[in-house]
Formats: sequence, C-alpha cells, structure tokens
Amino acid sequence: MKIGIISDLHVDLNELPGEPLVEDALLDQAVRQKLDGLIIAGDISNDVNRSLSVLEMLKKESGIPVLFVPGNHDYWSKDNGITDTWNIYRQFQSFEGCLSERPYQLNQDWAVIGNSGWYDYTMGEPEYTFDQFERMHAMDRTWQDSIYVRWGMSNRDIHRYFYDRMERELAEISNSSVIMVTHMLAHPYFKVPMPHPQWSYFNAFLGSRDYAELYRKYGVRYGIMGHVHYRKRYMELGTEMICACLGYRKEWHHVSVTEELCDCLQVIDI
Repeated sequence: MKIGIISDLHVDLNELPGEPLVEDALLDQAVRQKLDGLIIAGDISNDVNRSLSVLEMLKKESGIPVLFVPGNHDYWSKDNGITDTWNIYRQFQSFEGCLSERPYQLNQDWAVIGNSGWYDYTMGEPEYTFDQFERMHAMDRTWQDSIYVRWGMSNRDIHRYFYDRMERELAEISNSSVIMVTHMLAHPYFKVPMPHPQWSYFNAFLGSRDYAELYRKYGVRYGIMGHVHYRKRYMELGTEMICACLGYRKEWHHVSVTEELCDCLQVIDI
C-alpha cells in the first residue's frame, strides 16, 4: 500500500486568486501517485466546517481512506463563534476517517492510531518557569491557542488526556504494525533548534517529549506529526518519524501550489 502523508495545509490562509485550491492540488497528487490512503496530521483550516468540507471532498473524489487528526488551528473556529472546544472535537469525530479515539485498521498487518496530542511545556527551555509558560505570552507575542482553544482544563491535563487514550489504543493493537499520528510534535528533534530568541520560549507549545516514550514502548513503526512547519524525517530505535508540513505560502520554496505540494507530500510503502 502507498500511503501519502501531509499536514498543515492551511487551505484558507493559502488561497490565492488564479491558483488551484490546496485541496484540489492535493487530490490531484493523490490520484497521480495512485495512493491507497492519505494521512493528514492536522491544521487543514481555521474553521471546523471548512476543514470537514475539505476532508469529505478528498474522501469522495479520491475513493481512498482519508485519515485525519485535528490540529490546534482546526479547533479555533474563529468565524462561527463556537466557544467549547469539545463541541468542535465531537464534530470532527463525525468524519469517518477521524482517528480521535478511533483507530483505523488499514489491512490485517497495519493499523493507524492518532489524536491531536497537546503540549506540556517539556519542549521549552529550562530558563523559563512553569508559571511563565502558563501565561502563554512573552516578548509581546501571545500564543493564540490561549485565545481560541477552550478545553476547560489545563494544557498539561489535556496533554495527559490524549496521551492516556493513545497508550490505551496502542496496548489494544498489539498484533499490528502501527502508524501513530499526532498533530503536536512527539520528539524534540523536530522543535526549533536553539539558540533562538523567541522559540526558546515558544517551543514549549509545540508538543511533548512523552509521546516518544510511546514509540519506544510499543514499537511504533512510523510516527507522523506536524505543527512546526518543517519537512523532516528522522529514524530512532526502529521508528521512522515524518513531519511533512505544507505551511504558510510565505514559507514556500515555489510560487505554484502544485509544485510546493508535490515537494511536501511524503509517501510510505507498507
């Protein structure tokens, strides 16, 4: 099976008159490369309705499984006024390919499990205290999740919520090779390298070191993530980690969305 991997499409922010839509370019690549499945590791858009529309279109038009975990931007819903993030979470679960608390068996040998993951500040640098990270504000910059995401619990607690469910699912799928998907970073290799004047603080909101323990404990074959807008692959202790973020147009290497998406999309053969 050929499985395409991508994240951080930001289809709403990357629209440009005269250019194909990101989702149309992605569909074209899925067809051209004859993919048997597609994994999107979050951040399709800033609105749950737009993100769900993209997912439904890709699934219908490609005819292949489209698997997805919501990213932090998918939870924002800035335009429709939804203030309870759990409401948005449940809306995403209505999509058949949403992995949140619902593992997907690709075939008799391979399973995909995943959820958004979250951050617990363990990616941040030690010169900052827990209380400083809790403010989610430094150097005149506010981490926007503090404005738009409302779980009703602390960042550490929501991280633990996702972590515990991920471990439970891993334990239950002991007879399959596993692709584990989070939106947040699961390994410090992918955080912004130090030294860096801003990211020494803001790395704290990119993920958690804890998820890499699940890779090791359960022999995860592929660890898929996004969020940081890097495109990197890294192998450690039998787990191949892939971060394949399309990111914002201003970060692209090409003018054309088709060329950029072709460079970004990663394919694994299982």
